[in-house]
Amino acid sequence: MAPILFTATSQFSSESNTAQTLHLLQRCSNMEELKQIHGQMLKTGLVLDEIPASKLLDFCASSNSGNLAYARMVFDRIQRPNIFMWNTMIRGYSNSKEPEEALFLYHQMLCHSVPHNAYTFPFLLKACSSMSVLEETNQIHAHIIKMGFGSEIYTTNSLLNVYSKSGDMNSARLLFDQVAERDTVSWNSMIDGYTKCGEMEMAYEIFNYMPERNIISWTSMISGCVRAGKPKEALNLFHRMQEAAGIKLDNVALAGTLQACADLGAMDQGKWIHAYIRKNKIEIDPILGCVLIDMYAKCGDLEEAIKVFMGIKEKGVSVWTAMISGYAIHGCGKEALELIMKMQTAGVEPNQMTFTAILTACSHAGLVHEGKLLFECMQRIHGLKPSIEHYGCMVKLLGRAGLFKEAEELIGNMPIKPNAAIWGALLNACHIHGNLELGKQIGKILIQEDAGHGGRYIHLASIHAAAGEWDQAARVRRQMKEQGVSKLPGCSVIGVDGTLHEFLAGDGSHLHIKEINHMWEQVLKRLREEGYKPKLGDLLLDLEDKDKETAIHHHSEKLAVTFGLISTKPGMTIRIIKNLRVCEDCHTVIKLISKIYAREIVMRDRTRFHLFKDGNCTCGDYW
Repeated sequence: MAPILFTATSQFSSESNTAQTLHLLQRCSNMEELKQIHGQMLKTGLVLDEIPASKLLDFCASSNSGNLAYARMVFDRIQRPNIFMWNTMIRGYSNSKEPEEALFLYHQMLCHSVPHNAYTFPFLLKACSSMSVLEETNQIHAHIIKMGFGSEIYTTNSLLNVYSKSGDMNSARLLFDQVAERDTVSWNSMIDGYTKCGEMEMAYEIFNYMPERNIISWTSMISGCVRAGKPKEALNLFHRMQEAAGIKLDNVALAGTLQACADLGAMDQGKWIHAYIRKNKIEIDPILGCVLIDMYAKCGDLEEAIKVFMGIKEKGVSVWTAMISGYAIHGCGKEALELIMKMQTAGVEPNQMTFTAILTACSHAGLVHEGKLLFECMQRIHGLKPSIEHYGCMVKLLGRAGLFKEAEELIGNMPIKPNAAIWGALLNACHIHGNLELGKQIGKILIQEDAGHGGRYIHLASIHAAAGEWDQAARVRRQMKEQGVSKLPGCSVIGVDGTLHEFLAGDGSHLHIKEINHMWEQVLKRLREEGYKPKLGDLLLDLEDKDKETAIHHHSEKLAVTFGLISTKPGMTIRIIKNLRVCEDCHTVIKLISKIYAREIVMRDRTRFHLFKDGNCTCGDYW
């Protein structure tokens, strides 16, 4: 639009002047033009006309090209603003970084006895949602009922939304049950609230009773399952969604499902989604780009993760961080260091998550000097204050390298109180390096500070067992039992022909368990021919060696690998996800299997990836 110029000779009748002004306001695209129109309205007196003044205010308060401060200046000079003007300003503030101003304006409305309409409360409630202010929400809820707007579905949905987002699901459910005519938005607000509070059973109840679901309903459930650590349920929902009529997949649904694939190591499903994205020419935005990189990295295909990364034209900090994190879990410390240098050369500043990723990479690769340097320059050069996660990475790095004195000094000088994760990292290092005395001290601290975590008791009992203190080991296990704390069972998942097979330690429930046990006997015979002897040090049970061997031979990853050998073609890569750190014996066995059967075996344990090939592992036995 060309600049608007008014001349002194331009004279119009009142009606034509109003029409021309409204036309110009409709065409207006920026504040410079708006100010010229406003100036002419002041000259002609049209600023006193409700309709042009309302349109002027609407542009300032709502347009992306507007200016809320200018809108407030105009509004404050209007002697008697109508309800449209009040609503316009409340809406403007509810969408701004100053939502509290919307509540202040509402207070002025009440003081001036301005009548409300159906649009007033939804705008106010949006401001409440931004601030998560329950007390003010309850007050506004009372006003809604008092003024007769309780049956307005738009107002009711706004109330449900703010209660759900604030985590007050009791109030949300009470209101929801009272609504006579619910629409899809009402149901979705309840699902979203329950999933974000982790109440998945209630979310499923609402979801299953829904008369009609849209993409938001499905996406909320899938994302909720991922957040709740239920990736299998998320994938099941995704498959159900594909069968539902009239549902078109969007970026949010795809991103949530890809995250579930990453958590499960379900690469076949992840590849299908990636192919769907390409086929339908869906734009890979930063979120979708990050989860694709994460999915391929966590499923063990680092090369494909790199291809996705290279294909993203505009790489923000989250995309760079996702790729650095991918290198980290694969133990590619040098590649991660090279990438963070390229990132900074590209003018992208690392953030807190980037430093967590790069310090993790240094920890997995044993790059002590580089890790120390990065930790030091994090605050000095980049102005980022280290969090508890960054200290945890450094304790892992130093402890895994056997630098116990430095690790203890770092913990002692921390400006924040060390948590269980910090002590746990040091205890794990004590277990690896056989620092039994320090391990006992830390173990006692841990079972006091993290009494509900079964792994803490197991670690301490293992330390006592390694020292030959079987009575003490038994005492710790007895204490664990008395506290009602259970040990997280070892679980391994393998995908074959698009189906995920789950194995627990000592599991005998699999459909093909007889074939698996038969194959394992053959594998064990070949292992012994290669000179294999079981490494029983990780077993803390006070059993005879023969019984220990029986127990260790039924670890979940051994069952999964054996199943992979009988259910895939010779030469095919076997991919496994393990929920705990792989033990020394299983690590040795899988290295030998990769050599004997000429297989690449990719395994992701709790912290990192292991690629077994020709009798070796990419971790270099450093994990």
